[in-house]
Amino acid sequence: MAASDTLDVTRTLADFAATLSAGDIPDAVRARARTLVLDTVGIALRARHEADSTPSLLATARALGYANGSARVVGDGDGWTPPGAAWLNGAFAHSLDFDDTHAGGSIHPSAPIVPAALAAAEISGCDGATVLAAIIAGYEVQIRLSLALNPTEHYNRGYHPTATCGVFGAAAAAGRCLGLTGERIAASFGVALSQSAGSLEFLAEGSWTKPFQVGWAAQSGLVAARLAAEGFKAPAHGIDGRRGFLAAYAPNADPARAVGGLNTDWETMKIAVKPYPSCRYSHAPMDAVMALAAANDIDPDEVAAIRVGLPVNGMTIIGEPLATKHNPVSIVDGQFSMPFLAAAALRRGRFGWDDYKTHLADPKTLELTRKVTCHLDGEAEAAFPANMAGKVAIETPRGTFETFVEVPKGEPDNWPTDAEHRAKFDALVGPCLAPDRAAALAEALLSLDDQPAIGPVLDLARPVPQAIRAAGE
Repeated sequence: MAASDTLDVTRTLADFAATLSAGDIPDAVRARARTLVLDTVGIALRARHEADSTPSLLATARALGYANGSARVVGDGDGWTPPGAAWLNGAFAHSLDFDDTHAGGSIHPSAPIVPAALAAAEISGCDGATVLAAIIAGYEVQIRLSLALNPTEHYNRGYHPTATCGVFGAAAAAGRCLGLTGERIAASFGVALSQSAGSLEFLAEGSWTKPFQVGWAAQSGLVAARLAAEGFKAPAHGIDGRRGFLAAYAPNADPARAVGGLNTDWETMKIAVKPYPSCRYSHAPMDAVMALAAANDIDPDEVAAIRVGLPVNGMTIIGEPLATKHNPVSIVDGQFSMPFLAAAALRRGRFGWDDYKTHLADPKTLELTRKVTCHLDGEAEAAFPANMAGKVAIETPRGTFETFVEVPKGEPDNWPTDAEHRAKFDALVGPCLAPDRAAALAEALLSLDDQPAIGPVLDLARPVPQAIRAAGE
């Protein structure tokens, strides 16, 4: 695919990111982005203290010389270099698998984008309005690239689009915070092309590479933007060139999808938040399981079988191979096991981060897990990509109870209330921050575009020593 034969996607997206300002963005889009930042920071803060992969990430960052810098890592009292902060914040934002999603792009927008913008803002000293505009620019770039690739075909090649597309969004967000021109952000995309990576092999052996590669995308985007700021010469058509991103990472990319409706059709407004800390494809079935149990007074002990219908991508990630999904050992295993998540949701009528420790060690939950099967469902597949839908049938001696959930909780058409967003944030940060400090952090994030600088906002996420000890440090 030659650049001359197609749209100049690279420069179009770069110019968009370079020139986007708060005044260009509708109020509703800015408000949505503020809520997404609140959600991301709450997740990253809890993950800093509780994710299984956190100790190895922190130890490696220190060994690589990322400590003793001036940038902040959410929930951490030390200073870090900007690349280290971007990497760690990105990994932490994705470590609980509780972060936001975009159904059409089959992607997690905030985890690579927000950390890159925060780190770049610490370098440049730009104000909160610029940071928010940069984050929105990053969302739009990242999501649109995934749509242009066709997420299913990208998945089929073994790629993880949150990381592969995320590095371009991170570069756009960082470049905007650094005040780069469209030409220089286009150059950053050329550098990002050399760093775009992310494999679905994280699904094997409960590995920790999924959050790592998302954090690495955040860091790589920051590095790409910084190189571009120094005049580094890079391919001018990193996205749409003959050997560029769209040509190399999927067989039938549609470049027009990357730029169609830019500045008018805001993909940011299509981002969903997660009510449960698990793969987003599991959420509609979990909603269905809990709704059926509540409506029909289903006792888990009476359940003979649970059948879960998923779309194709959902089967790939959380439905197969069934023998593996029936035997989760680690939290990562549980996050990507539809049988386990259905069983846990049925047993308690809810599911939060703290439920993993309980249910992964509960013989009754694991017994029920092995009664759950997954299959490709035509109705769920037809609902995709607009929604990650799911169908559930629960068999009991009293009969079979069945329902279909097209729009899971957290989607734009089933958006949580402000109180629900705040309850999620408070539950996440509660073990790490005193209530008054948590409230101050939330208010600062929800007024991000009024903040003169990002540093004092992130300082509010630093726990006091007593709170850190209480969180098990």
